[in-house]
Amino acid sequence: MSNMTTNNFSQTGDFLSISRANEWHLDPFNFTLNNGTQVEVLDTGVIQFTPVQYGNKDIVLSSAIHGNETAPIEICDELIKAVIKGELQLAHRVLFIFGNPASMNVAERFVEENLNRLFCGAHKQGEQNNEKIRAAKLEAYVSNFFNQQSEHGRKRIHYDLHTAIRDSKNDKFAVYPFLNGKPWKKEELSFLLSCGVNTILMMKSSATTFSYFSSSTFNADAFTIELGKVKPFGQNDMTRFEKAKNTLTQLISQETIVYPEFNFADFELFEVHRTINRTQKDFSFPFSDSAANFTGFAKGELLATDGDTDYFAEVDGEAIIFPNAKVALGQRALLTVIPLQNKTDFV
Repeated sequence: MSNMTTNNFSQTGDFLSISRANEWHLDPFNFTLNNGTQVEVLDTGVIQFTPVQYGNKDIVLSSAIHGNETAPIEICDELIKAVIKGELQLAHRVLFIFGNPASMNVAERFVEENLNRLFCGAHKQGEQNNEKIRAAKLEAYVSNFFNQQSEHGRKRIHYDLHTAIRDSKNDKFAVYPFLNGKPWKKEELSFLLSCGVNTILMMKSSATTFSYFSSSTFNADAFTIELGKVKPFGQNDMTRFEKAKNTLTQLISQETIVYPEFNFADFELFEVHRTINRTQKDFSFPFSDSAANFTGFAKGELLATDGDTDYFAEVDGEAIIFPNAKVALGQRALLTVIPLQNKTDFV
């Protein structure tokens, strides 16, 4: 990148435009802010900030793993600009990631393959494409970021910010990755509540998502956070995201945050009941595309048809999450959830 472009970027902080102009690759460069913060552009969509003095949190904030999920992209864009322009002083090391700039430019979830199904080594399987190459690089950038600071007691965080394809009865919700038997953390749920997210889905098995990669590989406190519904750039009502933006701002700029006392009554907690994969070309749902996430079904009601196989609700109130009949063969077409039964596994 030319010095002129670098100088302009160091004044405007418009990392999003640079990333979209260099869809799959950007040569690394770095500079220092007036307050001493080191800025390292590692690749297109990947930028690391290291303040002169920093606390015990190593924070990854990712968005645009699906390119058409614009509200979180706009939030992170504003935060990056504020840091570079000196309007926001960081208290911790922070790595921002715009996952898939090429899919932003075509306003689609992905270009060739769903990036959020390609982590935890899944990118090594099958024919290579740009998304698989990108997933491998993002794993490496996150790994390097966390491994740069290895002293005991550091808190690793990765919040992967999304918006959902369809409406939801619970406008904002988060997916808590499977913890392999470790307890869930009340403090993390309090963070989510501060973001305006009170609906949490507890996963019960491993996954190939970005948040599960950081959680399982680095013991990071990680979530996939859904902040409403997909809308084009410029069409988001950003007042709906004020709580999330303010809480993320506090997270990266304050040494510690004190949350209100934890109370189970503040949350709707769900657990996965089952996963339904699409295995046949002839796959369909009996409900309309406008059916909202968390819509519940009575026991015995039809949920999906996969070729000659019909899936029926097994319990009253079994609710649908992330229904997508157009996923590739072999991929998850639907999750069903029920209210969390066991609330003792919290610390």
